[in-house]
Amino acid sequence: MLLLQFSTSHYCRKARLALGYKKISYQVSNLTPGLHILKLKPLTGLTTLPVLLPQEVGQVEAIADSTNIFKFLESYCPKPSLFLPDSREQTEANMLEDWLDESIGTATRFVYYHFRARAGKSIDPKVFSQVLIQVVQKQYGITDATAKLATERIEIALAELSRRWKKSSYLVGEALSVADLTAAALLSPLALIPTYQQQYPWLFEQIKQIHLVCGEPLPPGIVN
Repeated sequence: MLLLQFSTSHYCRKARLALGYKKISYQVSNLTPGLHILKLKPLTGLTTLPVLLPQEVGQVEAIADSTNIFKFLESYCPKPSLFLPDSREQTEANMLEDWLDESIGTATRFVYYHFRARAGKSIDPKVFSQVLIQVVQKQYGITDATAKLATERIEIALAELSRRWKKSSYLVGEALSVADLTAAALLSPLALIPTYQQQYPWLFEQIKQIHLVCGEPLPPGIVN
């Protein structure tokens, strides 16, 4: 299998966690932002990553979107399962995944790139990196005001995740699910922001444990 990705994308990290959890062998192809459209449009009709290419006879040519990749992997390799046996719990896990995808993953992007363009410049001061950060800020409309709103959304999310993870090792039910992998991937960029490391040590410990279970290298900012 081949995963088309941006190497730094937290949504692509989500797909890698699922592949690792399923212990499925795969390779990655890191695409260049902007030029990636030339490859994706003919494959999926979309412009977003990740995209999984099963590269097997009898399988679909390409699966776009991390949620669809989860569904494909569950049918392709049912064990270990990312879907909970209780249908009500699985519905809850799906709802959490969707909320994290559509709201919190976006908020993380805003907060992360706002930080990288200011106090976090020293993380990678190379010209190419700084230009890319500026492009991302313009593309998504990341400003002081929008980053502040994103910060507030993350605070609400962390309060809910804290409530769940402090009661159990899992966000829903008694096993790892799509909700846990999604939270671990989409919040991982916050590990490079010192204030989050200081205020939410439990979050990064949880992210670390999920990465270890999935055999995925730890995100930048989290040490073994």
